[in-house]
Amino acid sequence: MPAPPNTAYHHGDLRRAVLRAALEVIASEGVAAISLRDLARRAEVSHAAPAHHFKDKAGLLTAIAIEGFDLLAAAVDAVPADAPHRLRELGAGYVEFALGHPAHFEVMFQPRLLHAASPDLAAAKDRAYAALRADVEDLPDASRIPDARRAGLAAWSLAHGFATLRLSGSAPELDPDPVATFRSLVAPQIP
Repeated sequence: MPAPPNTAYHHGDLRRAVLRAALEVIASEGVAAISLRDLARRAEVSHAAPAHHFKDKAGLLTAIAIEGFDLLAAAVDAVPADAPHRLRELGAGYVEFALGHPAHFEVMFQPRLLHAASPDLAAAKDRAYAALRADVEDLPDASRIPDARRAGLAAWSLAHGFATLRLSGSAPELDPDPVATFRSLVAPQIP
């Protein structure tokens, strides 16, 4: 079936329209519900049209993961270098990213669903991890951390675990704002 006139496809935005539809499906129904044919229907284009941009489902999910890692890198970079309790704020930024982009977050850390050998995916991961790693290594007291990589992994695990528990509905609501809860768990507020 040809695409109806005046659709996003004819305006050169098919890729974005399919990504947007995929993110909506993942957020509401989970990644298992993704089908290129269904996404084409939602974008009002032929069932083969998404394959021109993504080739297959793994290609689409890889594009979502790349976008997610780029968004994560931007979230980490947005934390001011001179922020008090910088490591806590980086974790809070990570949690805020995850809660604000749950569909990206669901896809990003599932390599079996992706084209794991994609150079673009590797580059996006490297950008995000480099930002996180540099921030741990650049802490003023980093010289007291015997292994900054282990400290970074511990900090990342805490933020990732908290975000995952919140998104799954498994973490109790201690505060109306989950990012505030994360901050209070990591470093209690000092008067």
